[in-house]
Amino acid sequence: MDDRLLPRPAALSRRSLLRGATLIGTAAAAGTALGGTVAAGPALAGPAGFPSYRYVRDAFAGPLAYNPTGEMIFPCVRGVYDKISGARGRYYLYYAPHDAPGGVCLAYADRLEGPYTEHPGNPIVDRVLPTTTVSHVSSPHVVWNAASREFFLYFHGENFTTRVARSRDGITFTNETPILSTRLVPNTTETSYARVFEHQVAGRGNKYVMLFMGAHTIGPGTRKIFWGWSPNGWDQWQFAPNPLISPAGDGLTDISSPHLLKRNGTSYVAYHGNDGRIRLTEVGNNFDREVHLGVFHAPIASDNGRVAAPAFGTDGGVSYMVYEAGPRLDARICIARAV
Repeated sequence: MDDRLLPRPAALSRRSLLRGATLIGTAAAAGTALGGTVAAGPALAGPAGFPSYRYVRDAFAGPLAYNPTGEMIFPCVRGVYDKISGARGRYYLYYAPHDAPGGVCLAYADRLEGPYTEHPGNPIVDRVLPTTTVSHVSSPHVVWNAASREFFLYFHGENFTTRVARSRDGITFTNETPILSTRLVPNTTETSYARVFEHQVAGRGNKYVMLFMGAHTIGPGTRKIFWGWSPNGWDQWQFAPNPLISPAGDGLTDISSPHLLKRNGTSYVAYHGNDGRIRLTEVGNNFDREVHLGVFHAPIASDNGRVAAPAFGTDGGVSYMVYEAGPRLDARICIARAV
């Protein structure tokens, strides 16, 4: 989220540290359990019985060739092995810098937990769009649309406009189209950081829902989670005028980067707040509840005070969380495994 006014922890930067040293919307791979570096420990239960997650590694083993601003945000991992032929890896990881010029980037690996290899053609989407040029593009989220056998990419540029593009191979995206802006959601000045999921809500005639951050001019709090729905994920989007989740329920002022999760026969949203922690709120299958359940995941020392933008996936029966770690505009992408 564009939280420049939010506090940045006074701690060692991730650049110094480096020098010194999905659930819904993701595919589950069949196969053997993966090896890794997670230390043995008790299985800890999070809110609503969700697993706890423990850091495994940074997503990338070394420096990136395309890294114009020294920060990477908003990861999204998709299993592509069962969707396209000739893929560069079983899993595609999408991410981006935020600050100008931004740029939607791709990396790939044969294991969800990585490490990931950077695509040599990054960025795969830059700020020069077919219809306009923007200061930056960022916050990529990719969905496989089985009906059209295409990948749909959602991203923002500027912070008040969310766009969609399509691709057959998950690399070359075309037909960029704006689908969400502040003019469609009353009393907002930003509408971005969107993720889209297959999920039907009673009475909406939809197949897909979108969760996104809106900067709201009505207090308490500013940045809140809003939602919308579509019959096909591409167009005919409609958006609820009021927030789905407000930060006041967590004792915060700003929340962002929501991810839909299902468990216990109901639906939840995981998101991060301006205190650097990931929270969980039950919204119900019809998005008619707001039950704040507390902290879903808290930073460890190497996270440098902040964990954010969670995305989830399963590989070989093992659940993973891919997330941002580190202060806003100085973040890196990390991978944690359920314990």
